[in-house]
Amino acid sequence: MASLRDIKQRKGSIQSTQQITKAMKLVSTVKLQKARAHAESANPYFNHMYQTVTSMLARSGNLDHPYLKAGDSGKKAVVVISSNRGLADGYNSNIVKLLTGSGIPVENTRVYAIGRKAKEGLERKGYEIARDYSQVMEGPTYPDAMAISREVLEAYKNGEIGEIYLAYTHFKNTVSHVPTLIKLLPVEFDETEIAQVDSTALMNYEPNQDEALNKIIPKYVTSLFYGALVEAVASENGARMQAMDSATNNAEEIISDLTLKYNRARQSNITQELTEIIAGAEALS
Repeated sequence: MASLRDIKQRKGSIQSTQQITKAMKLVSTVKLQKARAHAESANPYFNHMYQTVTSMLARSGNLDHPYLKAGDSGKKAVVVISSNRGLADGYNSNIVKLLTGSGIPVENTRVYAIGRKAKEGLERKGYEIARDYSQVMEGPTYPDAMAISREVLEAYKNGEIGEIYLAYTHFKNTVSHVPTLIKLLPVEFDETEIAQVDSTALMNYEPNQDEALNKIIPKYVTSLFYGALVEAVASENGARMQAMDSATNNAEEIISDLTLKYNRARQSNITQELTEIIAGAEALS
């Protein structure tokens, strides 16, 4: 059985840890309030941009444009968004699992990492890290998304990669965060959109399709990158808040258990001392 000193030291250590987790929970809660408002306001634009562009291209027929043709390269670019810090439960590991379980071969994948945790996890699994944009997660902005979009699209136009994917964590609400992988280019259409092409007039572009698509596609990709960054920040803080809340509650349970053990051990020591005193007194009488 552990001594009173050992139990007291362990209890003090758990109490110190509990104070840290409680403080981290409060910080994450404050950050989440701002990030959630930002994500919820950006989400409609994010969704409508994706739906509008895919619907528009489905009605455009077979367009001959560098952004819309699958490249000759077998390489697939995956922009992976995670966090720079841990202690967020399964937030980062779920993104790594999402990509490793996607069916995209490791040797054909070029990872554009936004966030150190996924970068480190994917590196250990043999993935090629084409670029590291981890500093962006300290405060993502639209210009950051634009810079990343410009570089990835340039590699796509040059034939270095044949497809572009986005892996991020979709923020549904405070307790629900869904790892999501979507294909950005070449744009894929569902059967409903394809069927509508036969019953509606084809899309016309003014002044010409090349000039229009050179503006639309980069805007489309940048908007999706920025929307994913905003949702990822909200998801990270929500996951960390939950993790720290669970850690604080677990610490409370351990402290209660150690307090009970300490009281029992103390009572046992007092009983033993009384027994020894009584035995000594009887021996002297």
